[in-house]
Amino acid sequence: MHDIQQRLEAKRALARLGGGEKRIAAQHAKGKLTARERLELLFDEGTFEEWDMFVEHRCVDFGMQDNKIPGDGVVTGYGMINGRLAFSFSQDFTVFGGALSESHAEKICKVMDQAMKVGAPVIGLNDSGGARIQEGVASLGGYADVFQKNVLASGVIPQISMIMGPCAGGAVYSPAMTDFIFMVKDSSYMFVTGPEVVKTVTHEEVTAEELGGAISHTSKSGVADLAFDNDVEAILMLRRFFNYLPLNNREKAPTRPSGDPGNRLDHSLDTLVPENANKPYDMKELLLKVVDDGDFFELQPDYAKNIITGFARMEGQSVGIVANQPLVLAGCLDIKSSIKAARFVRFCDAFNIPVLTFVDVPGFMPGTAQEYGGIIKHGAKLLYAYAECTVPKVTVITRKAYGGAYDVMSSKHLRGDVNFAWPNAEIAVMGAKGAVEIIFREDKGDPEKLAAKEAEYKARFANPFVAGARGFIDDVIQPHETRKRICRSLAMLKDKKLENPWRKHGNIPL
Repeated sequence: MHDIQQRLEAKRALARLGGGEKRIAAQHAKGKLTARERLELLFDEGTFEEWDMFVEHRCVDFGMQDNKIPGDGVVTGYGMINGRLAFSFSQDFTVFGGALSESHAEKICKVMDQAMKVGAPVIGLNDSGGARIQEGVASLGGYADVFQKNVLASGVIPQISMIMGPCAGGAVYSPAMTDFIFMVKDSSYMFVTGPEVVKTVTHEEVTAEELGGAISHTSKSGVADLAFDNDVEAILMLRRFFNYLPLNNREKAPTRPSGDPGNRLDHSLDTLVPENANKPYDMKELLLKVVDDGDFFELQPDYAKNIITGFARMEGQSVGIVANQPLVLAGCLDIKSSIKAARFVRFCDAFNIPVLTFVDVPGFMPGTAQEYGGIIKHGAKLLYAYAECTVPKVTVITRKAYGGAYDVMSSKHLRGDVNFAWPNAEIAVMGAKGAVEIIFREDKGDPEKLAAKEAEYKARFANPFVAGARGFIDDVIQPHETRKRICRSLAMLKDKKLENPWRKHGNIPL
């Protein structure tokens, strides 16, 4: 018995050592934590249960049979984050550069299967050089197995990817299918092919940072949601983010007690929107003044800035927020903002998180670049997402809601549950000037006549009461009571039940 205990401890020590002290020191020298150190930070102290510590690869080519390390380059298991269950896998860059083997993939698939069975999120801490070349097609098969699990888990349990090192080739497609991707600045990269291959094929000179660094993916491609300064900040923010999400698609959005009263009024909102309809204002100011404790977790803040997405709480309940940002492109909807918001709305719908929408939108972005880029199809993604969405939907129109963009932004016609407008809101096909120039085009040579018609059009249509008369707006509310009215609406919608017709799945305009 003593012998087997000694062997067990020796095996455990070997597994914990990963690629050895020298490689661990190299990891630390780059400012990176090891796979196990990351899990210690992620989970509540003493709660992590490791699985498959003794798994080894089965490769016998290229001398690999003499180079086996228990755990095979990935630490898997489950534990508690802020007292709630979560599963995780953490790739160990000190073991074969975190490269994925058949056994490595099996370990990841095993925790994903268990997470789906018990209904708990999966968090992937990715730090991998890609497929383990010595294993050839067996490694590729392992990747495909992980991809299949990602697809089956989608919309069943939240999946979060934290990119904490270089991820190339197949290593980027699994994170791409998860719900959220976070990166670490200066130490994490994502690309399908690295700079050397790019140079060979296209003759472009590009650094790894420019090609697939955290800044590139959070500001240019929109692949990643947020970038953090280092491993510690990334994991602490991940723990905070985790609090907003339900554990699975059968749970309601989580509630955390808040001391911020639901009936709180904020009179500064009465002067937020400028008198001049063409003057911008910061929509984030409104969000911070309306949500609990001014606490808003924004996603993709540096990408498609003309729309804001993120999580907050109202009377303790998690909510997803989508808001036009008048400071950027006047809040117009374009290709990037439509895709960004559509994906976010679909996540909220899949996981029973109510959606709050703040609208100030003059329309879709005009121009050849948008049309040739497919704005019609991409704009329809946001339309589809809101129309399909069955969770509680509360909408507040703060200023402009013009044309098709009015319809798209969670209007009553797309089964919006409660739709409010502020008193100065303008709900119309287009702005008064453009409308008058079309309706009275024969008077183009008479500026005075056109100005009079514009004033008449504004008086008649540039207000929320025409929409209110048709029931498209449930109420016109004072800006200072926005929080109170939203909280009451969400309380009323607490037990909302709405189902779409049965189907295998819809065909979203991808």
